[in-house]
Amino acid sequence: MLQPEPSIRTVKCLFAGMLTLLLCGVASAEPPAAASLDADIQSLKQDVIALNRDLFILEEELLYPANTQLAVFVSLDVGEYFTLDSVQLKVDDKVVSNYLYTRREVEALHRGGIQRLYMGNLKAGEHELVAIYTGMGPKGRDYRRGASLVIDKSLGAKYVELKIVDNPSSEQPDFSIREWE
Repeated sequence: MLQPEPSIRTVKCLFAGMLTLLLCGVASAEPPAAASLDADIQSLKQDVIALNRDLFILEEELLYPANTQLAVFVSLDVGEYFTLDSVQLKVDDKVVSNYLYTRREVEALHRGGIQRLYMGNLKAGEHELVAIYTGMGPKGRDYRRGASLVIDKSLGAKYVELKIVDNPSSEQPDFSIREWE
C-alpha cells in the first residue's frame, strides 16, 4: 500500500515539534558544567542543521516532483566576443526568470561552472523556451540576443542548457539551447 506524501505544512510542524522537544530536554536537565553545556549546545546546533537540510530536500521533492520537473541551466565558453550581463527566460511567452550576473558569477561560469537558472513544474506537451541574453558584445558595444527551442515535455524530468560560446570564424558569440539526454 502506498503511503501519501506528507504536506510541507505537516513536515514543518514535525520539525518544529522535534526542535521544541530537543530544547525542552536541555532546559529541564540538571545544570551541567559549562564545558558540558557548550558541548550539548553544539550537538543541538548540528542536529538542527541536519534537520533543516532534510526539510529542504523534502520540500524540493514535494514542490518539484520528478515527473513534471523542468530545470534550465546556463553555461558559457566565451570571453573574447561576449561578456554576459543578464539572462531572461520565458516559457510559453511567460517570463519565469530574470537573472542579473555579478562579476564573480561570470568568472565562475568562465571557469567551467554551470548555474541553475530556473526550476519549475511543466505539464506534458510541447512548450517554447525563449532565452534573451544581454551583455557587451564585440568592440564593447551593448549586445542583446535571443534563442528559442520548442521542447516536447513528457513524463520525467527535463533538463535544458542555455549555452553561450565564442565563434572565432564569425567573431561573434553563438547562443544555443539544447536538451540534455
